[in-house]
Amino acid sequence: MLARTLQRNVRTVATPLRAAIGQTRQYADDKFKERETAAENQYIHKKQEEQIKALQEQLAKAEKRANDLQAEMSYLQKHPDVTKSRLNTFMSDSQFKDVNIHAALYEARVSGAPHVQLEVWAAEGTERPTFEHAVKQEFKPIKGSDHTFGPSWSTHWVRAALEIPREYAGKEVRLLFNPGCEAMVWSADGMPQQGITGGNGADKRVEYVVTRKAKAGSSVTLYLEVACNGMFGLGDYTIGPPDEHRTFRLQPVELVVRRSDAIALYYDLSVLKQMLDKLPRESPRWWQALSTANAIMNAFDAQDAATLPKCLEIARGFFAARPGDATHQVYAIGNCHIDTAWLWPYDETKRKIARSWATQLGLVERYPEYMFAASQAQQFEWLKELYPGLFARVKEAVKGGRFIPIGGTWVEMDCNVPSGESLVRQFLLGQRFFQEHFGVRCRVFWLPDTFGYSSQLPQIVRLAGAEYFFTQKLSWNNINKFPHTTFNWVGLDGSSVVCHMCPAETYTAEAKADQLIQSVAKHKDIAYTNESLYLYGFGDGGGGPTDDMIERMRRMQNVDGLPRSRHAHPDEFYAHVEKKADGLVSWHGELYFELHRGTYTSQAQTKKNNRQAEFLLRDVEMLSVVAQESAPGFKYPRDELTRLWKLVCLNQFHDVIPGSSIEMVYRDSDRMYADVLESARGMKQAAVEALFAASGLCAAEQASGLLVLNTTTWPRTEVVSVPGGGMKGCEQVRKHDQAALMVAAAVPGGGGVQLVEPAAVAHSVPASAYRESGSGLVVLENLHVTAKFNAHGQLVSFVERRSERELVPPGQAGNVLRLHEDIPLFWDAWDIEINHLEKYRVLEAASVEIVDEGPLLASLAITVPIGSNSHMRQFVSLSAVSPRLDFACDVSWHENRKCLKTAFTWDIRSDVATYETQYGVVQRPTHRNTTWDLAKFEVCAHKFGDLSEFGFGVALLNDGKYGYATLGNTMTLTLLRSPKSPDAHCDMGDHSFRFAVYPHRGAFNESRVVQEAYQFNVPLVQLPVDMQRASKAVAPAAVAEVEGLRKPFFGVAGAPNVVLDAVKAAEDGAQDVVVRLYEAYGGRARAKITTSLRFAGAVKTNVLEEPVDKVEFAAESGGCGGSVVVDFKPFEIVTLRFSK
Repeated sequence: MLARTLQRNVRTVATPLRAAIGQTRQYADDKFKERETAAENQYIHKKQEEQIKALQEQLAKAEKRANDLQAEMSYLQKHPDVTKSRLNTFMSDSQFKDVNIHAALYEARVSGAPHVQLEVWAAEGTERPTFEHAVKQEFKPIKGSDHTFGPSWSTHWVRAALEIPREYAGKEVRLLFNPGCEAMVWSADGMPQQGITGGNGADKRVEYVVTRKAKAGSSVTLYLEVACNGMFGLGDYTIGPPDEHRTFRLQPVELVVRRSDAIALYYDLSVLKQMLDKLPRESPRWWQALSTANAIMNAFDAQDAATLPKCLEIARGFFAARPGDATHQVYAIGNCHIDTAWLWPYDETKRKIARSWATQLGLVERYPEYMFAASQAQQFEWLKELYPGLFARVKEAVKGGRFIPIGGTWVEMDCNVPSGESLVRQFLLGQRFFQEHFGVRCRVFWLPDTFGYSSQLPQIVRLAGAEYFFTQKLSWNNINKFPHTTFNWVGLDGSSVVCHMCPAETYTAEAKADQLIQSVAKHKDIAYTNESLYLYGFGDGGGGPTDDMIERMRRMQNVDGLPRSRHAHPDEFYAHVEKKADGLVSWHGELYFELHRGTYTSQAQTKKNNRQAEFLLRDVEMLSVVAQESAPGFKYPRDELTRLWKLVCLNQFHDVIPGSSIEMVYRDSDRMYADVLESARGMKQAAVEALFAASGLCAAEQASGLLVLNTTTWPRTEVVSVPGGGMKGCEQVRKHDQAALMVAAAVPGGGGVQLVEPAAVAHSVPASAYRESGSGLVVLENLHVTAKFNAHGQLVSFVERRSERELVPPGQAGNVLRLHEDIPLFWDAWDIEINHLEKYRVLEAASVEIVDEGPLLASLAITVPIGSNSHMRQFVSLSAVSPRLDFACDVSWHENRKCLKTAFTWDIRSDVATYETQYGVVQRPTHRNTTWDLAKFEVCAHKFGDLSEFGFGVALLNDGKYGYATLGNTMTLTLLRSPKSPDAHCDMGDHSFRFAVYPHRGAFNESRVVQEAYQFNVPLVQLPVDMQRASKAVAPAAVAEVEGLRKPFFGVAGAPNVVLDAVKAAEDGAQDVVVRLYEAYGGRARAKITTSLRFAGAVKTNVLEEPVDKVEFAAESGGCGGSVVVDFKPFEIVTLRFSK
């Protein structure tokens, strides 16, 4: 039947040809009658005969093709699988390569002296020397064909002296260099030319064009920088820990001349083969592809190059068929997604960038239609610093519109763990870099590969000058398939961006027909928009598109059986979707990723370092702004703060902060965090010393009191501790570390200060600890709460005393430590799977001891054996001034694929729990009604998770943990994991961390949970002072006297749901100050933002600090300070810029 269909298709062409011949003859006869002269008749007759002859030739070809098809199909229809297998064999580089297409690909090849002579120099250890250094070293000849490079991570420079054979004259000559690992080709004058990907994988790229048109006997010298790592590192499986002793064998190095007709035919057949793999067999086009391939194989002779033109002619007949006007349109863009660190360290990424982008610049120059996109401003900056010549080429290609900086962020960051301010800084650093160096403002937020997407991203993206969002990672969901491809993504505040997830479901496509077909088949919103993006090119480890891929794209761009495709700037795709799409659906809230939930916990120290750095930099910026305005001679440390923010943002890359990189990466990040924390602490100290120079500051051992500074915008009363016990006369010394304890009462917010004397006591019922007679329970108690612990270290009673509300149900407990089996399906460091909830054991304390008995702090110590080599020591404490119950944990952790959780069961009923996200909160189900609910068995939260009902709730706070879960009335916090790949020693060793439970009257949005979580993470700034001198000092620099009232440097009045999150100097070097606030609880507010600093005006800006709206600045009399009133929508982020 299909054979007859194909014959009819050809006969359909023949029939009008016969009709045309008849019409031409009739036309000629008619014209003869009209003409009066013989000359005219003779001319017309000649022309018409020429047309008839041409038509008859076409008719003969059509009829011959029909007859051929009839003969072929009588066999093909009987054995199509045999013919398809024949094509596979014909294309295979294995058993029959001496007689199939591979036998014809090269017309000449030569190796060895005098044409190829190699020398090598090996760098020391893991050094990565520059070209300038390497070429000055002593190179030694590579003799024979058995040379290896190694060990792992080492660098070897090869000098290749090439002499072009005379018979190569006038031809394109390529160097075939396969070191088994990665390499870079350098010209003799030190310009990087192209990356090499060795080995025998699909991503192999081992040919370099030495010359397009060779001169006989000419000589060329090249250098090849060999890096002893594969494209995906050095693991013995994809994500395995690196093998530190790998070596790589150099395959024979040759100069080759490719046979262009054979190469072109190879590309034709590749596309035909892919179409046969994916098109439905019932379609005529499948049979046409099979027939065409069969005809080509029949015409081909490996020993006779003269057969190639005939083969190409057959292929051209197939590719000449065009799709219809309504065919799906694919917008293609080359890319080489380079993980900024993953299975290799940062320093190797710097070379991957150069290798990959040098290659792509070469392709841009050779293929006029080709376009390439690259993201991550950090990678561009590395290129600028380390490869300035290559960066200059990139700038030129950007001007030409075919090398496209995209994304707008510093790195392709994780979107779960970083704070809201960190996400803003990603865009601030990224967009400014692209604007400064390329004159480009990125309109597309480009994040193909990260592990979940915060519900505040649409608002942040919009505020950062972008309009669109691209990703594809949700196609990896392992429980529910995400239902959309192109849609409006609506964030917490109602902001929206057009989001597209390529239906090919990969950002590293290989320009294959089956993937283009999938772009139609898996497009979930094709009813509204008949177009899609297609990202192709080897990636993760870099590389990008190859010649083969671009050649295939050329053949597939406008051929029947496939969607139409063409290279295009992603902006063009999104603009077209926005203009043409009719009725796009909307998705509200977070894009929760149903996989890689273990990344909320893996590499605990990295996450803790990030949290500390974020809040420390917050304080440094705020205090430095105030010091610059108030302390003569102080200069805001702009350059150093930028440097530190770049390091913090770098480590927020989506394989670093999630915990999914190799151990080498975390050695690097640990050094970076140490740098950030040390420098930031120094700058913070410099700022407070400048502010309080006249306030009696002194060394800790000489101090008789404290000056306490509050960088939050609300007043705080807390018990503060002074390490070392040097403060004499204090009310209490904490026993386990001998820290002096004092009460800092009602410290004003917004930079307000308070002097604290050691003898100050709590103006409330003191905290106490005792063992309850009869029950043996250990009790911690103050005015607010009573907490009781059993002999296992579990919280069995927690009473809010004012309401007499018991929060622990009968027979249940809190602080239940559970050790779970944690064996994922594959992605070790990434995944914590639902089955881990089925297999665990409850850990019981070996001892529970009272340590501190008050009056300022009551505490107990709980010792918990975990395993044969792991244990925990918990200090549970209750201060005299707060209902918050704190748990400070020291853990020695040496487990294998186990995870440690703490669980709290509360006498509270709610179908949802509330979790903090960037600049707001999200609510998630506490049940598993649907598979969508079930999939959220582990979720990400920032500083707290909260379970509330009408009138009451309890929050679980943390200082650097992110993995939460709530099922029914039990909330858990994941504390530690122990995966073994890609870091074989992930989280092994000692850990210190804190969590706390905070009961509150009223539901969550009536509480102070957000403020309490800030306080748990942002300690009061403590400065030792001589109280006599401090008391006599004029009002401290951090307190301005205006009409007899003390005013904070920055304050928020009239809106308890608005949080001031950042105060910083403007990025553009002006003397302006930027203040960022957000609505935290999901309601509206009218907030009065006050300042005691001298400003003349203010404007509302986007997060790039560009004016977007006017606000009225009300100056105080005397010119000292002023205020603005701002209306907030739920979860709105507001940035104000104050000017002088």
